[in-house]
Amino acid sequence: MRTVEVTRTIAAPPERIFDLLTDHARYDRFRGIRGSELLSEGEPRPNGVGATRRVLIGPLRFDEEVTGFVRPSKLDYLIVRINFPFEHEGGHIRLSEDGGTTKIEWRSSFRVPIPVVGRAVEFPWFIALRRGFRRVLEDVERMLSDDARS
Repeated sequence: MRTVEVTRTIAAPPERIFDLLTDHARYDRFRGIRGSELLSEGEPRPNGVGATRRVLIGPLRFDEEVTGFVRPSKLDYLIVRINFPFEHEGGHIRLSEDGGTTKIEWRSSFRVPIPVVGRAVEFPWFIALRRGFRRVLEDVERMLSDDARS
């Protein structure tokens, strides 16, 4: 089992960050994501608990289900389908306000269930996921900065 953890602080209110991170149908705004769509709505509509989203990254296609949703502080999700041997234990994003900034903590745990080589294959996944999470948060910060200048 490997766990990816990324933390970033952004000078914006948690509501604005949360709304960008939970707009599943528009994930293709983030670098590296070539497509995304909301497959089914959750509660609260549209992106809350039970929502299912499909994300396309390179040759990968995976569906995630939202398992926890408390605006603007908590998003939990689980990859329920992927076109690669991969078992997701769950991911969560936590946002906490801190004196005019928001601290974002993103954590995801997984394993690659391939006999003999699975553990070795997990390391490149770990690197790719960590880079992807960092890029998404960098893109969120850039989008908010662009909005502030407009």
